[in-house]
Amino acid sequence: MATTADEVWALLGQLIESQKESRQETERQMRESHQETERQMRESRQETERQMRESRQEVDRELKALSKQTQELGKQIGGLGKKFGSFTEGLALPSMERILQKQFGMEIISPSVRVSKAGGHMEIDVLAYANGDINTAYVVEVKSHPREESITQLKTLLQKFRVFFPEHSNKKLRGILAAVDWSEDLKEQVLKEGLYVARIHDEVFELETPQDFQPREW
Repeated sequence: MATTADEVWALLGQLIESQKESRQETERQMRESHQETERQMRESRQETERQMRESRQEVDRELKALSKQTQELGKQIGGLGKKFGSFTEGLALPSMERILQKQFGMEIISPSVRVSKAGGHMEIDVLAYANGDINTAYVVEVKSHPREESITQLKTLLQKFRVFFPEHSNKKLRGILAAVDWSEDLKEQVLKEGLYVARIHDEVFELETPQDFQPREW
């Protein structure tokens, strides 16, 4: 049976409608797929950000703990250094007093002298002096392990001494650097500065100054 024109148009209409529905379904699926992809990406990004925050927080906690440990270790090391320095000075003091009295004729020997004046401060491990014909003062610095800075420190004390002790302004002033452990190079450098060298050995203070040594007067 021949197909009429109306039937042809009806078939065309159905085909167009079918294609339209198919296109709409495809677009809907594409939208849903796009939305699902965005959702997964958003969740993945949120998870990554969460992990990064937790990682930063953990790093911050570890850094704070490390900083606290470092500060505590610094305090312990500083405390040990002070204790060792005081221990060294205490061991050397009796023999130091004998040398200052018998060899240099010192009348007054004072350990651990501290003075403050006009906002400034000075601390001397041992100060010894004598009046009369001797009329001399000695500033003694004691170090466990001396460095070049130790020489500078003693020279600074000697340079500022008369400011803090004007009552001794008319005295000759000399310096002694005592230590447990000396390198020969540093020892020679101290002697060139005109400073006495002393070693603390077996709890005894001994001068190690050549016979031709000429001390510097400050």
